[in-house]
Amino acid sequence: MAIKKNIEIKNKKASFEYHLLQKFEAGIVLTGTEVKSIREGKANINEAYCLFDKNGELWLKNMHISEYKLGTYYNHEPKRDRKLLLKKTELKKLLRKVMEKGFTIVPVRVYFSERGLVKIEIALAQGKRSYDKRHSIKEKDMKREGSRLNKSYLLR
Repeated sequence: MAIKKNIEIKNKKASFEYHLLQKFEAGIVLTGTEVKSIREGKANINEAYCLFDKNGELWLKNMHISEYKLGTYYNHEPKRDRKLLLKKTELKKLLRKVMEKGFTIVPVRVYFSERGLVKIEIALAQGKRSYDKRHSIKEKDMKREGSRLNKSYLLR
């Protein structure tokens, strides 16, 4: 069985829905079957978000990790809450910002570090307005059209 080296699960919707202001790398508390499912690329963070609990700990909610196909009764719940591991100073900084109106924390990507640990990149984000989203779509379309023109020009 060939194992993929660079597993990376991205949340493409996050950059469209939010202005990503600052990014942080966090560890995540997982069980063994969850890590094996992520190695197979069977996770989804499109609907996930982060919340602080009353103890000041950061939790990842609504992240879907499919059950491991070879897991027995030790298998995990696909959408359970998972604790994120950050330094205390980073947690305090994020908590202060989230208390302000309009800021939230969204997961951007899940990947394996050089040491083989599962890491999650989270971002302090501010919601985009509808005209910002239209502007993003317009820029993307113009970029795509420009690359199409360049390719057709090179093919001549």
